[in-house]
Amino acid sequence: MRSFLFRLIGIIEVAGGFLGVVAMIRRLLPLGSTYETLMAVIGLALFGFILVAGVLLLEGSERGVSLSRVAQLLQLPLIATPVFSYALHAGGFVNVFAVIHDGMRLGLDYHIGSHGFVLAVAGPGVSRIGLNLLALLSWLVLKLR
Repeated sequence: MRSFLFRLIGIIEVAGGFLGVVAMIRRLLPLGSTYETLMAVIGLALFGFILVAGVLLLEGSERGVSLSRVAQLLQLPLIATPVFSYALHAGGFVNVFAVIHDGMRLGLDYHIGSHGFVLAVAGPGVSRIGLNLLALLSWLVLKLR
């Protein structure tokens, strides 16, 4: 069972990392503003890291397990506030979040077969804080081997 779950996590990391790398290269090519270029380079580095971690995990490397743990931790938080925003997912997400606007409201959002990266000094008017449950579950599987 452990081997199956490790392979599944590795496949998701490789697929999501590859899709993210391609998207960041596309975002980088029409050289735009310095901010946009910087975000594309940071995204390229993050998705490249996730891709490498997935490949090493599929090879059965101990280093792949530790890098994949870090890759899953990078995908764990969802922060969207008017001051700062950060979110990263490669391969899919199951986000449970709280919307903080005129009281607190809980929500659930999911998507499989996708990638995404947000890093901004500003964000939406309505704050949202959450966790990627898929990343948390994957990190626990890799941690509790």
